[in-house]
Amino acid sequence: MGPGVAFIGDEEIAEVLDVLRARQLSSYSRNEQHPSKTDQLERHIEDVFGVRHCIAMNSGTSALLAAWAALGIGPGDEVLVPGYAFVASLAAISYAGATPVLVEIDDSLTLDPDDAERKITPRTKAILAVHMLGEPCDMARIGQIAARHELSVVEDVAQACGGSFAGRRLGTIARIGAFSLNVFKTITSGDGGLLTTHDRALYGRAFAFHDHGYAPCRSDAIDCADSTNLLGLNLRMNELGSAVALAQVRKLDAILQRLRANKQAFVDVLRSWIDLPMRRSNDPTGECATTISYIFPDSRLAHDVAAAIGTTTAIHTGKHYYGNMDEIIERRTPSSRYPFASSSSHDGADYRRGALPATDDILSRTVHLSVGVSDGYLGTSFGLHPLATSENIEHTAREFIDRTRGLL
Repeated sequence: MGPGVAFIGDEEIAEVLDVLRARQLSSYSRNEQHPSKTDQLERHIEDVFGVRHCIAMNSGTSALLAAWAALGIGPGDEVLVPGYAFVASLAAISYAGATPVLVEIDDSLTLDPDDAERKITPRTKAILAVHMLGEPCDMARIGQIAARHELSVVEDVAQACGGSFAGRRLGTIARIGAFSLNVFKTITSGDGGLLTTHDRALYGRAFAFHDHGYAPCRSDAIDCADSTNLLGLNLRMNELGSAVALAQVRKLDAILQRLRANKQAFVDVLRSWIDLPMRRSNDPTGECATTISYIFPDSRLAHDVAAAIGTTTAIHTGKHYYGNMDEIIERRTPSSRYPFASSSSHDGADYRRGALPATDDILSRTVHLSVGVSDGYLGTSFGLHPLATSENIEHTAREFIDRTRGLL
């Protein structure tokens, strides 16, 4: 699982029991004696992250979908998205009716700004900056490109909650941030998501989309007659999920401090035996330190190292690599006519393996180790537990050296 699960304790239990004892399972059943956990979570996120508005949702995918709805992204529009992400990043664009346009990654394993600029067409409306594996994208370069071409930027912070770039929390730099709180993330509510923005108008549209068209109303939302005239869905988080997330976000900085210390300790121990090429960081002080990624000189060596430690290279990590997203490649959606809106510049867009040669090369040479996220599907089967001690770190580093002896 992810770091959040490992840090569940009495605080989460107390918050959940508070909800159950009050029998207030919906944020709309709040009262003066039992204020909504969802409201408390949203306000706490706003305070901790320094963002004007937050909406708690039922998943990170819902947060992404609400982001595109808020921005008015739809049929005929194109959104630039890296070829190394999770399938949800592309699916949300597609279900908005827009066309995901694949962009190469660079040696930070995040979106390559140069390739993004090359892929811009008259139909391009936005860039999705995916902070992959706890590593921030180069938000300075992406922001400059977006400003030059009058594009919106959305941050996919599913794998990097709490991280930062140039001193600003991820999810607060672009127009909208979308977070996941599932069990593989830095903090968790089991399932759940967050949307953040500084823009009041975008907040109102996103709120309406996630709550049947209703506008935000703090005091008595169930009787709030105002609407934004936007047809919405029900993507709300329930009070039990919010209760867990509220306790977790209070621990966020402590979790990150522990992960960063453990990662540095592991790297230091390993470097005393061998110096391996790590992925480049766009902001070493802002990464979440949930993983360690080594990029080897060739794919054969990476494959052999991965096999020796019981994992796989990044190119084989399921629906995180565009070439493994069969549903995207074959347009497997409920209707053959929707989504994947056609566009003159990217009609018949190719999502098959080989469409992004630089990404294919980098991922075929990359091996991930876990620091806090243990997920075979992500390629982090081997590594550290989030609560690893110095003895655990030393043991795991020695085990890595023993297993790869003769290869490195």
